[in-house]
Amino acid sequence: MDRQRPRTTSDEIDLYIRTYYSLLRSSGEVWVRAFEEAHAFSDSSLHPGARTGVPDVAAFAYSAARLPACMPQVQKIVLGQSHETFEANGFDVSAWQRVQTRGRRRPLRFDGGGTLCAFISSTSDIDDLVPIVTTYQIVWNQMHGLLGNAELGRRLREDPELTAEQVDHGELARVLDLDPDGVRTLIAALDTGWFAALREIAADPCDLSMRVLSGSYSQYQRSVQRWWSGIEPSLVRERKPRRPPIYFVSSNTHSLLNLVGGYARQHREEILDFARRRNPEDLAPHFARALERGDEAEVNNLSYYLLRAFLHEDPARLAEVQRFEAEAGVTSIDVPGKIDVNAQIFDLAQVRPERLDPRVLVPDIHLLARSDAVILNIDYPLGMAAYHHLSRAGQGSNEIRGVYVMGKAATLNGRVGDVMISSVVQDEHSRNTYLFRNAFVAADVQPYIRVGTVLDNQKALTVRGAFLQNREYMSVFYREGYTVLEMEAGPYLSAVYELCNPQRHPNDEIVHLSNSVGFDVGVLHYASDTPYSRRQSLLSKSLSYFGVESTSACATAIVRRIFAAEIARLRAEEECV
Repeated sequence: MDRQRPRTTSDEIDLYIRTYYSLLRSSGEVWVRAFEEAHAFSDSSLHPGARTGVPDVAAFAYSAARLPACMPQVQKIVLGQSHETFEANGFDVSAWQRVQTRGRRRPLRFDGGGTLCAFISSTSDIDDLVPIVTTYQIVWNQMHGLLGNAELGRRLREDPELTAEQVDHGELARVLDLDPDGVRTLIAALDTGWFAALREIAADPCDLSMRVLSGSYSQYQRSVQRWWSGIEPSLVRERKPRRPPIYFVSSNTHSLLNLVGGYARQHREEILDFARRRNPEDLAPHFARALERGDEAEVNNLSYYLLRAFLHEDPARLAEVQRFEAEAGVTSIDVPGKIDVNAQIFDLAQVRPERLDPRVLVPDIHLLARSDAVILNIDYPLGMAAYHHLSRAGQGSNEIRGVYVMGKAATLNGRVGDVMISSVVQDEHSRNTYLFRNAFVAADVQPYIRVGTVLDNQKALTVRGAFLQNREYMSVFYREGYTVLEMEAGPYLSAVYELCNPQRHPNDEIVHLSNSVGFDVGVLHYASDTPYSRRQSLLSKSLSYFGVESTSACATAIVRRIFAAEIARLRAEEECV
């Protein structure tokens, strides 16, 4: 159905996107400074201080968390789609150091000198990386300029005896025009090597270059094919049906696993002992009080959250966990096809009811032993990569019985930790407005969440990148009732359309999916940011443990929905016999 989509009253965001794509078409390196003017005048809601002389350390923290710790040594960033592409252009990335970020899953390789190579799996990686790198450079240079003539800056540059303990945080705040919270945010952004990084900021300006190696849409498809080739051997069976029916879930690699695998619950005492000894994030008292109250849900959530730190204390435990989970039909596949989107396969016939979190126990759970289906859970990809991954999963399976998406979002009308359930998605990639019957309503999630609110009948906007929005841009959509900002729902719904129709998804139309989709479609978002609220947002504070409730509640709703749907199908088959 053709229609007039909501139009923004400003073209600054579109100009910014056109600017960096036109420049990055060059076969050579492009200086990041060439993006700075368009970036600053886009008035991004995540970087409101781009045109001031005051360092926006919240924006810097967001960017630094999504870039590797080696960034102070990086001079050139090269983007490519595969090892072959990099090697054909003289970058032997196979021999380079693997580096990671705290806030973004993306394969990165560092040569130990000045070159960082980033693997991209869709255009969304470009829309994500360019504003992140540009923000990082702008704020770095703002801080460099302020430190340049200050006595603190001189000591950081010239005094080799200066130590981190001797840096007066009050003086640092005065020089950089920050408040005490801003100094803490800056130090957290620079992570454990903050003092060395601060010396680098005082010593030299940041002048990065970027280059995108020649790529194509087919290369993105080839990349996801390599990903699927890493999953397929674990999915295809010797018995019939060789390709089992799939319930596709996009979430993370721990939420469903904790609810179904049962390791954390069965090893609760060991995890509790670890909490008492180490008291990570001061959670030991919370654990003790929850046990005293007999609060099973809270104890489980704490066990799930602390499990990762518990495993890091002794890496040998990971093999034990995987053996334990395999007994319950769980297969974990790390970095399939060298694409950083991990996957898990849950064989429903092998589910162990005694190991399940009590919240996901549904009537007649024993019937799952006769199921021929699996849950394919993938670590949610970024933006348009979601479209490629679901499309390939659909091509590689005989039957999709459900598609469920759980992810972070910003909210314009809620609070951090709330859960939003949308039935309308405006996709800024295809310019389509998708209308669909969401498998979930508030009553499916609310029983498992105490602090947050569950808001259904919402409208979501799938943006091209976290920085590619501003107040003027969003005000148009807010007037139309769009209150959820996220990055994956639109691409997933474009893939759903193609799973159910004989042609590719349209563009710039209203697309009704409700009547054409023969399987469940469920989309749940938990609020991780409130960009237009005066309340503290995730630019400066992580959800940490207190985000577990909303993610656990969403995962519980998804697992219950899958179990109930599969049991209903098995009952119907039983009645027909």
